[in-house]
Amino acid sequence: MTTKKTVSLALGSGGARGMAHIGVIRCLEDRGYEIKSIAGSSIGALIGGFYAAGKLDHYESWVSALNRSDVLRLLDLSFDGGGLFKGYKIMDVLRKLVGDTQIENLPIHFTAVAVDIERQKEIWFTDGSLFEAIRGSIAIPSVFKPHPYRGMKLVDGGVLNPVPIAPTLQVLTDLTLAVNLNARQTLSEFHPPSHKAKRPVNLNEEAKNTVHRAINRFIDRWWSENKEHHQPDNQWSMLELMNRSIETMQNTIAHMKLAAYRPDLLIEVPRTVGGLFDYHLAEQMIEAGYQLCEEALDRFEATHQPDEASETTPVTRANQVHEDTT
Repeated sequence: MTTKKTVSLALGSGGARGMAHIGVIRCLEDRGYEIKSIAGSSIGALIGGFYAAGKLDHYESWVSALNRSDVLRLLDLSFDGGGLFKGYKIMDVLRKLVGDTQIENLPIHFTAVAVDIERQKEIWFTDGSLFEAIRGSIAIPSVFKPHPYRGMKLVDGGVLNPVPIAPTLQVLTDLTLAVNLNARQTLSEFHPPSHKAKRPVNLNEEAKNTVHRAINRFIDRWWSENKEHHQPDNQWSMLELMNRSIETMQNTIAHMKLAAYRPDLLIEVPRTVGGLFDYHLAEQMIEAGYQLCEEALDRFEATHQPDEASETTPVTRANQVHEDTT
């Protein structure tokens, strides 16, 4: 009986484009790899945490059913500062999906990376509430309010570590694979799935009232750019400008981190796959991630024998240079 090749995954930040992480995970499973360790920032923490908890199927079914209007209804505008959206609606959904799960009880070693904005420190969550760790890791500055947890105000882990490889070094595996969601190159042609019909989602009735519809139209105008007719001198919407700025920052930081911690295999997901809130394109992005992972594994396996995969020396907690909260 052939032993499965083991993998450590570093899943990067990048908003809705993180649905590609699901495709990467599905591809690894189909190719016979066993995921032993996951570290994630922002959406990478969400997808990695749900997978480690055995709840990724539930999340994938839910997100694949969303259409653009559903996504808009889940964005509750904030009027008291700290972030564009309060995030209560989407967080309620995520809490119900993941349940009351403790990180230290997960069958897969998992680390959620967030940033303590007051102390300007990268924080690694390896124990405690999985939901709270994810909630802190996905708090995109100016989009969602900072999340108060363990005496800290937490924001998106991608602010300081968009592709967190270092936390995966605690577990010895055959292969370290990193996924950067902010690459500049374009994706080769792929064929999105057409056999899955959109399923209705039962959303809060409050979304049907007049005020909320007005807010939806307000947000919708930010997204009204025709992406097929981009011109260099076009004026970007506020949300688009913020999105581009975050992507530029995170891609630059990611490659600095990747130079310090080189993975065995890097998958670069282009920004053209989808935007910050394009969750209605989940199926296409999942398929894109699957295709990119297949191509990367084909290249890697063509040049590496099964027993030649790079071995990474694990580090102990005592040697961690970042703060591991207790």
